[in-house]
Amino acid sequence: MVLDQERLYPEKWLVRASTGERIACEVRIQIIAGVIESGTVLSENKLANDFDVSRSPVREALKLLASENLVRLERMGAVVHALTEKHITEMYDVRILIETFVFERLVSQNVNPLIKELSKIVQMMKVAIDYSDADEFAHQDLLFHETIIQGIDHAYISMIWKNLRPIMESLILLSMRQRFRANVEDFSRVIENHQLYIDAINQKDRQLMNQSLHHNFDDVQQTIDQLWRTQQTLNKGEVTND
Repeated sequence: MVLDQERLYPEKWLVRASTGERIACEVRIQIIAGVIESGTVLSENKLANDFDVSRSPVREALKLLASENLVRLERMGAVVHALTEKHITEMYDVRILIETFVFERLVSQNVNPLIKELSKIVQMMKVAIDYSDADEFAHQDLLFHETIIQGIDHAYISMIWKNLRPIMESLILLSMRQRFRANVEDFSRVIENHQLYIDAINQKDRQLMNQSLHHNFDDVQQTIDQLWRTQQTLNKGEVTND
């Protein structure tokens, strides 16, 4: 476990978070990034020392992570359960189900306010690209999809999304950082994919929506799958010559 290194989770995203949530955010992303490996036992005392806090917020953090199935609480501590490729695929299955359902509801609604909001978010994504700010791009990307989901004002769909969001946030953040390092020029295509999403909602075109869903999700999931496999290679101590 390496918690003394530079933090992975953006500090600016933690302004309104409780101490327990702050700890959970950092431990979560380190688990997903493979810094904290599967099977690692997280000690309350060690975490409290690493984050310079009492054990109470650490317990809050571990309960949050347990609710996400990233750790299993035991008497000796919390045992880490790393994400598998299957888990990631299943999460994207659920996201596609949610956003397909949301689109069907949007067909019968006035979508003009939503279109304006989504267009503003895409502009912010373009600004993030101009400044090579992967973290801000990830934030706006997540906000884009969250805004669509919240557009139908469905309490139980929002509840499902809320449960998925923390892990999705870390996955998207890590993948966007990798993509910005590898090929920032490719983000013009990412913007086009999001604009296609807006066009589908605006035109209430189911065929265009299916196309935009696959363009967005296949693209992002492929990057996350690549990120996951890279982490597995590093964890096994293997070296690749690409």
